[in-house]
Amino acid sequence: MSEFFLSGRAVDLILLMMLAEGVLVAVHHRRTGRGFAPADLKAILMSGAGLLLALRCALTGAWWGWIALSLLVALAAHLGDLRRRWRRGPSGSSSV
Repeated sequence: MSEFFLSGRAVDLILLMMLAEGVLVAVHHRRTGRGFAPADLKAILMSGAGLLLALRCALTGAWWGWIALSLLVALAAHLGDLRRRWRRGPSGSSSV
């Protein structure tokens, strides 16, 4: 079990499950109009994926620059998501 985590394969599995989740939620939204809009979903999944990639890099002993880049991707996606949500306001309508 230790090798499964230290090799980064656990993170790979989680990333694959996140990808499947993203596809299923997007298909559900397209069919029903309910759930997360694709733009919202993309920002959420990108920030999570950035954090997971940073974890994978740290577990596998990757160069520190890859860890920093992964964290930067996560931060950029998170800030972009916050900006969009802030502009929409609490009711989901645009306040700008």
